[in-house]
Amino acid sequence: MGVFKNIKNYLRKDKILSSVQLVNETGNFFTAWNGKVYENDIVRGALSARAKRICKIELKHCFKPDGQLERVDMSANYRFMLQEPNPYMSIVDFLEKMSNLSALNGNAFALILRDENGVPRQLYPIPAVNAEAKYNDDGSLYLLFTLKNSERYQFAYEDIIHIREDYNENDIFGTSKFPSLAPLMEIVNTTDQGIINAIKNSAVIRWLLKINTALRDEDIKKKAQTFADNYLKISGNGIGVAATDTKTDATQINPTDYVPNASQMDRTKSRILSLLNINEKIIQGTANEDEENSYYEAEIEPWISKLANEMTRKLFSRRQRGCGNYIVAGSFNLQVASFKTKLNLFQMVDRGALTPNEWREAMGLTPIEGGDVPLRRLDTQAVSNLEGENTGGEEE
Repeated sequence: MGVFKNIKNYLRKDKILSSVQLVNETGNFFTAWNGKVYENDIVRGALSARAKRICKIELKHCFKPDGQLERVDMSANYRFMLQEPNPYMSIVDFLEKMSNLSALNGNAFALILRDENGVPRQLYPIPAVNAEAKYNDDGSLYLLFTLKNSERYQFAYEDIIHIREDYNENDIFGTSKFPSLAPLMEIVNTTDQGIINAIKNSAVIRWLLKINTALRDEDIKKKAQTFADNYLKISGNGIGVAATDTKTDATQINPTDYVPNASQMDRTKSRILSLLNINEKIIQGTANEDEENSYYEAEIEPWISKLANEMTRKLFSRRQRGCGNYIVAGSFNLQVASFKTKLNLFQMVDRGALTPNEWREAMGLTPIEGGDVPLRRLDTQAVSNLEGENTGGEEE
């Protein structure tokens, strides 16, 4: 939150609010979940596994004019910003924070700082506990943020990268999953407390000595201590066999603590993971290539598509987008592929789809001289060339 001290008054002068108008009369605001579910080991593991996979993606500025080939990283300013969004974090840190914010609250916000020419220079995630949507007289949308230290900041929506999850009820904001998770988290917490209490109860009174003669309090305590020392110790001189005379009756007490069985606990955990769209193999890193690809397509790919579309929309003007500028997000390397898959890529090399150095990079090998030139087998030619050869070879 200290990052925002230097940009507290960030608003362009022509965008100062003069009046407030809500999109709807009620419900057009967002409040971060305060249940501290991130402290739970199940939720932390699930969100961490997702964030680590999102951190692997790369963001690139691409330029594709009509009828021309796509070119990557045309502007050094955008290239540096997509590697180091601000002086306090790298793009990996930025993506991790945005992933966790969106997963926890259904919304993730990042402020775009522009220079005097309106060119984006820096990106700052906004860890807001509350956000409220407001409109100016001319219809411009603003967001009023409240941070954990109660400081409030107001920014134009066109300067905010906004990632929404479960976009349903509200006109502007996504919906958090954690109201749905609250009952399940209560079950987990109650189960954990029950196990802890059961362990603590193992140290309560296990034997009841009924003394049939009148004794002073100190003598009763002394007799109980002597019984414990002689018969209840598992080390030293304890013999493990209790013996009493007619003056004392010894009765064993068996406490009946309720502890949920493993199947009930596993079902609750499974429901939590299903709501978070993840499974234990993904969390523990034991998923095979097909399972990782399925998770990527179901959970990671939709998120990075939202990020790429939103960054394209907010970082470039309509004119720039019309000229072919856009942001692309994805995994542009094959380091996560299995060794078998990497080996099979040699078929793409001799057909010109991959250069030798691109294939060597996927294999973790260093480049070779001349390896950036595409190759093509002699028996793979353009269809038009083959048709010409066949025609020329016919006898008249």
